[in-house]
Amino acid sequence: MATAVLNPPEVEKISKLQSAVAGLNQISEKEKVGFINLVTRYLSGEAQYIDWNKIQTPTDEVVIPYDSLVPSPDDISETKNLLDKLVVLKLNGGLGTTMGCTGPKSVIEVRNGLTFLDLIVIQIESLNSKYGCNVPLLLMNSFNTHDDTLKIVEKYSKSNVEIHTFNQSQYPRLVVEDFMPLPCKGQSGKDGWYPPGHGDVFSSLMNSGKLDALLAKGKEYVFIANSDNLGAVVDLKILNHLIENKNEYCMEVTPKTLADVKGGTLISYEGRVQLLEIAQVPDEHVSEFKSIEKFKIFNTNNLWVNLKAIKRLVEVDAVKMEIIPNPKEVDGVKVLQLETAAGAAIRFFDHAIGINVPRSRFLPVKATSDLLLVQSDLYTLSDGFVTRNKARSNPSNPTIELGPEFKKVGNFLSRFKAIPSIIELDSLKVTGDVWFGAGITLKGNVTVAASSGEQLEIPDGVVLENKVINGPEDI
Repeated sequence: MATAVLNPPEVEKISKLQSAVAGLNQISEKEKVGFINLVTRYLSGEAQYIDWNKIQTPTDEVVIPYDSLVPSPDDISETKNLLDKLVVLKLNGGLGTTMGCTGPKSVIEVRNGLTFLDLIVIQIESLNSKYGCNVPLLLMNSFNTHDDTLKIVEKYSKSNVEIHTFNQSQYPRLVVEDFMPLPCKGQSGKDGWYPPGHGDVFSSLMNSGKLDALLAKGKEYVFIANSDNLGAVVDLKILNHLIENKNEYCMEVTPKTLADVKGGTLISYEGRVQLLEIAQVPDEHVSEFKSIEKFKIFNTNNLWVNLKAIKRLVEVDAVKMEIIPNPKEVDGVKVLQLETAAGAAIRFFDHAIGINVPRSRFLPVKATSDLLLVQSDLYTLSDGFVTRNKARSNPSNPTIELGPEFKKVGNFLSRFKAIPSIIELDSLKVTGDVWFGAGITLKGNVTVAASSGEQLEIPDGVVLENKVINGPEDI
């Protein structure tokens, strides 16, 4: 880690910023300190320079093949003991705005009228019932999702799952022109603030008091995952391995496909395992980074972390993850958000490993095209678990491209009378004003393109196999 020293103009910037931030009464003293520390690190030019020649491909001891893990114990009481050491934490700070929804993304209906959050709660309920254990669920909200989540969580009050919520930090956006906080410029609403990425999970867990409360109850590991990843379910084999081998941190990785070339990957570097993100890659090596031959795995953001280790490191401010500058514009004003990612913390923990898991553990729903996959007959739902249909022989999912008419969840749902059967589909591309009937089967490669200004309806019950449809006459 190269640490640069602040030069006089930067020192003056920080001094002015400290005075301005001191007057912001919407946030706590700990948030103010965390924010100033982050900006100071950013201005000092502290950066981790990757020496490309020192990068090594991790061995199977560092990134362990999932198939080599020892099966979890069969004995119910042993399994209960394992699970009683676990906490599940879902990152719940995101809004469903990209899919046209207001409120937390986790309350979008995924399947059979159930939301992401419903499925998560049902999964943990079934574990707690089956093994007589007490796995609590923690939701890390942002100031954007906090109020809505509290209302939604009330409906699980009779559940056998303890649900705890806490907020990640709230930091002021920085005006690029003079490095002053946007809320000091009269922007008093939510637009003046931002949540600083999920790397904030470690300090927020500590600052909220939740970390000490969990340790007091004998909890040892936290499984952290994005709330929109339907594949991120509790895995006893992984938990068992970490406890047996005293691994303080584990990142689940999975083989890259061409759709994942920008995803961060694990490398061995100067004797430690660490995350390499595309932003850290020198320009001349970007195409090499994207190669699925050289860098074969990517980070799913399913993370398992030892709670005592989090406490030890956060107490001495040792988790200094790479800073991700995220430029934005608010009402015509150029602003900067400084963020961090939880996966980058891997290099600060002892005996950190990756586990190369099956693709089924990475099933995120980022757009309505993903929603189409999980609502279709390609998946079945049982006890809150979304499982891939064995009737599909192709190990890859179909590629689906839907036009802007389908971008919002409401529009997407109204344009399908029922989700088509896609067990034998390889690719689907839909453009224009297209409407689907019920009982449709799609196979092979299908393209449906309505001409500009025309509405195209695919009638009930048709089978489309390797077809290009431009009008009713092509069906």
